[in-house]
Amino acid sequence: MCGIVGFTGAMVKSQDISSILLDCLSKLEYRGYDSAGIAVISNDRVEVRKAKGRLSNLTSLVEREPVSGFTGIGHTRWATHGEPSDINSHPHTNVSGDIAVVHNGIIENHVAMRRWLEGKDVTFRSETDTECIAHLIDFYYEGDLVTALSKTLQKLEGSYALAVVCRNEPENIVVARKDCPLIIGRGEGNNLLASDVTPLLEYTREVQYLDDNQVAKITPEKVEILDLEGNVIDLAVSHVDWDLQSAQKNGYEHFMLKEICEQPYAIDQTYKARVYGEKLDLGEITKTVKDARRVVIVGCGTAYHAAVVAKYAIEHYSRLPVEVDVASEFRYRDPLVTEDDLCIVISQSGETADTLQAMRIFKEKGAKIIAITNVVGSTVSRVADHVMYTQAGPEIAVASTKAFTTQLMCVFLLTCALTKDEQKQKEMMEELSTLSQKAEAVVCRQEEIQRFAARQFNKTKVFYFGRQSDFAISLESALKLKEISYTHSEAFAAGELKHGPIALVDENTLVVASCCHPKLYDKMDSNIKEVKARGAKALAITFEGNDAFEGVADEVFQIPKTDPYFAPMLSVIVTQLYAYYCSVNRGNDPDHPRNLAKSVTVE
Repeated sequence: MCGIVGFTGAMVKSQDISSILLDCLSKLEYRGYDSAGIAVISNDRVEVRKAKGRLSNLTSLVEREPVSGFTGIGHTRWATHGEPSDINSHPHTNVSGDIAVVHNGIIENHVAMRRWLEGKDVTFRSETDTECIAHLIDFYYEGDLVTALSKTLQKLEGSYALAVVCRNEPENIVVARKDCPLIIGRGEGNNLLASDVTPLLEYTREVQYLDDNQVAKITPEKVEILDLEGNVIDLAVSHVDWDLQSAQKNGYEHFMLKEICEQPYAIDQTYKARVYGEKLDLGEITKTVKDARRVVIVGCGTAYHAAVVAKYAIEHYSRLPVEVDVASEFRYRDPLVTEDDLCIVISQSGETADTLQAMRIFKEKGAKIIAITNVVGSTVSRVADHVMYTQAGPEIAVASTKAFTTQLMCVFLLTCALTKDEQKQKEMMEELSTLSQKAEAVVCRQEEIQRFAARQFNKTKVFYFGRQSDFAISLESALKLKEISYTHSEAFAAGELKHGPIALVDENTLVVASCCHPKLYDKMDSNIKEVKARGAKALAITFEGNDAFEGVADEVFQIPKTDPYFAPMLSVIVTQLYAYYCSVNRGNDPDHPRNLAKSVTVE
């Protein structure tokens, strides 16, 4: 949540500091778009420009009130403390305006800090927790911004990624992190920072991933990284291979549609990253999974839904018990985890706060941890014993699509590794090798889904149901629709229909039935007839060649045949496209749904 950027040094490609900061923020707007702002050291002053609403409002303000310089920081906000407004927008300054701060995270003791500072005759302008940081740094500042920030951090409780500039140190940006991502980009004659690697790609491919409880002083020529005691740390520089074009729309109306259409390629790349010839090679992971007696998987939101799909597949093929939990629930109970458990954490960003806390519980219990993430160098990738990177590339739209299907490919490959039957494993691998082509076949039929959405987008209630792994993918399908179209949608196991949900079914209801388990076709047929009898419209998603639902459902969308436990990877593309076109038909922006941010780095 919230995006942070910073730049100090020689201009790049004849751009001025404002255009560089705004360009970087444009690639982070998916992290928050309640407001945005920049602070630039200009003519021996800290010049701040900030505006409520989308980044375009800030861009217009800067055009009217330009500011120039060589050092600056920027922020795009997802509001936590204080409503979206010009005043509550970041950056925040001290009383004199000589120090400016941008912040991602939550300061849990900000009320106590505010009262303490007010006792020192400090006047607050905003309702935010962040403003107290600027005043604390000012209180401790005696000519060294690093020292002042380090003393401030000792007073703070909570999570943060911080970037600070000061009028008295015009070439310096001082940064720190705890439980929120912060990445330093190494340039030539300039250095940058951001809360995500995407904004840095146009300017550099050499990056450093700051760790918790580290402080960095960034100047045009040098980056010095310290611990909280002031000891210098030698932090590795990593090279980023992401294709810059993958972070652009490339002619698509929205990033979300582009990313849905990129799924066949992303699925194929994720498969090929772990398969050589016909042989599955998970490296050291193979030894770890060999002795597993139980599997525990946690995630949040879409990642949790990937975990539910994994549960059905792993239990069916490996016959190992699998426990799946929402990370925010897992961390607050007293979970039964042992050294013999295989623990899997799934996080698109690798920085999800609740998932990271669940990981720490796994560590305390001595369990082996496999992380599935899309971001190289992310916190989960560094904390886990092993990591499986999805090969989705940058995912810019807030609602996850290709990150989800590549997560599914990872868990299906793990399912193969956990399966003791070599013949069954071979059959599974053969089928997994075909999924990218089958996904392409679904994507190529997007106009059919567009036409269906044009007829049904005004339904006030949409229910998704299925059985077994079809139920698992119904959870993700319902989430996608509510995220971007703001339609009331629910998911439930089809057998639960008569235990309550059917009371809500009427002529304003659309039911989407996932029907990809042949042994359960008769059961699903009955469920569809039950909702049809009460006035609902029904869409059935099933395999090619299956005419069991013709004349039963109002419409039937057939996907290529595959293993029923792998079918979610294909059926979800149908529901992703339906959600996308419903959003567009309702006049929404599917890339930037209201109240949501891409990476949830606070509890």
